[in-house]
Amino acid sequence: MIFIGLISYAIGLTGFLLPNKIVTGGLAGITILIKSATDIPLWISYISINIALLAVAWKFVGKNFVIKTIISVAILTFLIRLGETYMSEPIIHADPLLSSIIGAVFCGTGLGLVYSVNGSTGGTDIIGAVVTKYRHVSIGRVLLIVDILIVSSSYCLFHSVEKIAIGLIVMAVMYYVVDVVISGMRQSVQFFIFTNKHEEVADHINSEIKRGCTVLDGMGWYSKKPQKIIVVMARKTESTSIFRLVKSIDKDAFVTQANVVGVYGKGFDALK
Repeated sequence: MIFIGLISYAIGLTGFLLPNKIVTGGLAGITILIKSATDIPLWISYISINIALLAVAWKFVGKNFVIKTIISVAILTFLIRLGETYMSEPIIHADPLLSSIIGAVFCGTGLGLVYSVNGSTGGTDIIGAVVTKYRHVSIGRVLLIVDILIVSSSYCLFHSVEKIAIGLIVMAVMYYVVDVVISGMRQSVQFFIFTNKHEEVADHINSEIKRGCTVLDGMGWYSKKPQKIIVVMARKTESTSIFRLVKSIDKDAFVTQANVVGVYGKGFDALK
């Protein structure tokens, strides 16, 4: 998942944003500024700055964070080098704004996939991790301030308010797509399954879907008969598999599905 996300991010950066010299937030924006001013390739700036930031993170955040991040940094550096080599011109030659928005979608999708599995791409993520460890400030606020400063600084190089405006639009689209991807990947659902074959259904959910079940005692008030109720928490992407499984065992089962705001614990998100 992280590798797919890094590929998407590299395509958005080198195939859409860099050729149009659109400065976005994060370390990517800094490397675009450096390349525009000095012709130093993106990948060299990216790896050099990340090495310095990772050294700081090793001291202040811890080696576990650095080890997890360094792999993504190495892969993304390689992908950016490939992108710079083979995508020297914009993939879409139309309106720069349109091209930049498409690039933002690619970058946001990539970051969303990486973040959804608790990965990191390094860069300003490291700055955010260091600041939030010693100050009561959310990492989102830190990254937002840093990104706005990076985008605004492009005026010193390009002397174009239009590029700043496009950069801010790109940043907003990117963050929105990141949020959509993460929400989609992590969205969970709750099932209540009413069936006379509760043992068989529960066993198959455990063995095939790899989800835990809770069986509750209930009573159908119309029939005045005892009824077993299976409660299952699962990812939304697993919903179709659960419905098919229940239908294959008991076509007369009564099933309800509801979206839940968050699920924390083993198999889901860590308790905050």
